[in-house]
Amino acid sequence: MRTITLDLERMTSVSALHKYLRSALALPVYYGANLDALYDCLTEIAEPTQFVVPANVTDNEKLGWYGEQLLQVLQDAAEENENLQVTVK
Repeated sequence: MRTITLDLERMTSVSALHKYLRSALALPVYYGANLDALYDCLTEIAEPTQFVVPANVTDNEKLGWYGEQLLQVLQDAAEENENLQVTVK
């Protein structure tokens, strides 16, 4: 199983977050760098993948409400795709 631990230090803004996710997940070139596009890509992952999300992602000063939305997208995608697992630590 591939494990991706989200690093809040690399998620300093919305654009930095999507750049980081594009790299960490090897997302396709056409990735739209928004949460809708992220959801679509996550639901297509065929390899068992676990996301470890820091509990304070929703408190992150730089992401604000976007951190909450990111966590919700990850959880929604995990409900849709049995290859995804989300752990909040």
